[in-house]
Amino acid sequence: MPHTSTSPTLQDGDLLAAIDIGSNSFHMVIARYTLGQLRVVDRLRETVRMADGLDGKGGLSSEARQRALECLARFGQRIRDVPSHRVRALATNTVRQLRSPQAFLMPAETALGHAIEVVSGREEARLIYLGVAHAQPPKADQRRLVIDIGGGSTEFIIGSGMQTLERESLQAGCIASTRRFFPGGKLSRKRWKDALAEIGREFQPFASKYRALGWDEALGSSGTHKAISEICAAMKLSKGAITAEALPQLRDELLKAKKIDDIVLPGLGSDRRPIIAGGVLVLEAAFQALGLQKLLVSKAAMREGILYDIVGRAGENDPRDVSVDTLTVRYDIDVAQADRVQSTALSLFDQVRESWKLEADDARMLSWAARLHEMGLMIAHSGYHTHGSYLLENSDIAGFSRQEQQMLAALVRTHRRNVPKSAFEALPERLVVPARRLAALLRLAVLVNRAHESTPLPVLEITAEDDRLSLIVPQSFIDPRPLLRADLIGEVDGMTGLGLQFKPFVA
Repeated sequence: MPHTSTSPTLQDGDLLAAIDIGSNSFHMVIARYTLGQLRVVDRLRETVRMADGLDGKGGLSSEARQRALECLARFGQRIRDVPSHRVRALATNTVRQLRSPQAFLMPAETALGHAIEVVSGREEARLIYLGVAHAQPPKADQRRLVIDIGGGSTEFIIGSGMQTLERESLQAGCIASTRRFFPGGKLSRKRWKDALAEIGREFQPFASKYRALGWDEALGSSGTHKAISEICAAMKLSKGAITAEALPQLRDELLKAKKIDDIVLPGLGSDRRPIIAGGVLVLEAAFQALGLQKLLVSKAAMREGILYDIVGRAGENDPRDVSVDTLTVRYDIDVAQADRVQSTALSLFDQVRESWKLEADDARMLSWAARLHEMGLMIAHSGYHTHGSYLLENSDIAGFSRQEQQMLAALVRTHRRNVPKSAFEALPERLVVPARRLAALLRLAVLVNRAHESTPLPVLEITAEDDRLSLIVPQSFIDPRPLLRADLIGEVDGMTGLGLQFKPFVA
């Protein structure tokens, strides 16, 4: 399908930055793109413990918020001169749990100096696997299980080559589990046994599927696995790996302390002590549920995956294109009609791009929305734009952040009929104006192709200035199409919901 433009391509020597805004630690990796490869030039890590600030009702303590903003400001200083299209900052479980994510994200973006996106647990899992697979290339046809124990959640992925086969995200991380199962910092064998049983039940929806699919090797990603492997090595229980024999011995040694503050384990750093109990607990539950015998430790994690995702987005391997193609097939979308709408929308985009200050990423979003605008027809024709919007907002779509899905959902929701006042409420303020303008272009592209005619459209001239939009349609095209004429006149009112003044002309 045609594309008017792509994201800016990478040049030799370009710096890329990936920021992982985790529940326990914030990480930033800076790499230089050289001859198609990435070479890491700097790494920053700070223990922020943002998950410690969650109150169970979607609120975040002022202390945790301040720690996060101060860390992001320091990160921002380091990448002040890196262009925005070469920076990706992704927030994970703790921000996903906030009652009002924008209340945190707005000052966070100001502190960092770059946009911050929120990713779903399954998208987090995809990026984790991408980082691990690039850092330790798998053998041909080899299946891998990758486990990443974060502060708020744990991701489980089975993959082959560079592609994931299964992705799951469990709401049990080292901070969350420590707080949940050991309130007041008190440890006991009974609490541990009860916690293992409870987490084990949470494995039930996917453990049997994973075991049936199988894997050739298992890898642990994240600081929790590194810390546990270092403890096992210091205790002379294993060398580098975490084993089914070593883990219970480590747990028994840990439980000799009656309080978390009293835990003393060889190789355990003071920054990891407050959360090590939750990490060991989740890992022991994973070993039991999945029948693991040995887990190797990977140095890579989501932050490296983000870097490789930036490269993919800038080239021919944008995972979002694959996802849109998959949705097209799944929802039996009329490809010929999607082509027509996409072509028209991008033609209109090119004419107003400069005056409306639209970017290459806006073109891609408009292109995907055009390709998917009819996906709701699989459910029902009545209100199909609403059905399509719901599916886009609530599905796990590989490669897309939450904000990107919300943008797609808003465009599909507003491509016909009245525009509800709430249509763009979920979007960050910085995306609202471009979203409204893209919605206007999509509305016109759908409208002029309403008849599903295979005959190519004549040249349509469109001009835009601030909130004013004008469209010129040839007389020879409009005269035999009275429905189109009525629809264009109706759009004068329809566009008001987008905050635009629309004027159609016949030439």
